Amino acid sequence: MSAARVLVLICASGRGDRMRGGDKLLEQVEGRPLLRLLAQRAVAAGAPVCVSLPAPPGPRGDALAGLDGVDAVPLPGAGQEGMAASLRLGAARAGAAGAIGLMVLPGDMPEIESADIAAMTAAFAADPACILRASSAGRPGNPVILPADLFAGIAALRGDTGARGILARQAGRVRLFDLPGRRALVDLDTPEDWAAWRALRG
Repeated sequence: MSAARVLVLICASGRGDRMRGGDKLLEQVEGRPLLRLLAQRAVAAGAPVCVSLPAPPGPRGDALAGLDGVDAVPLPGAGQEGMAASLRLGAARAGAAGAIGLMVLPGDMPEIESADIAAMTAAFAADPACILRASSAGRPGNPVILPADLFAGIAALRGDTGARGILARQAGRVRLFDLPGRRALVDLDTPEDWAAWRALRG
């Protein structure tokens, strides 16, 4: 991977308990499981892609079968620990590859498009010292691109707080990048969320 590129981490190792037995990452969107669709969109944007999975990967791993350009990595214990395990994986892979940044893309965001990923990575490459955070009408959302100098701090993260502490400590470096519509804010955690989203889309 060129040192001028951003690695995309799709976080897909969580348990998703709020789906009450379902799996939000396997919900069908455009005729495919959401997780597969997001991975395909990231690859189409020209980004190297790493996906954190539960161990064993089970149906989520099956959803990624046969995709070129996707590094799918099972993380033992990640379901109990939470987001930090995925972030450590992403930072380690990005650092080893010489990437200038790590895009953290939650796996439950069906409206994030290839064009959004490409536009954000291009904007970040022009200012690789910033923390670039997607927003909708000025409201911060996801995904977020973290610069390489923060990888060491990410390696020390534990638990399910994600990168919130890093974002708080580095608030002066955060730059918002507005995406169309509500794309940066739409994450679907419950069956009700999915039903409402599908109703809005007709």
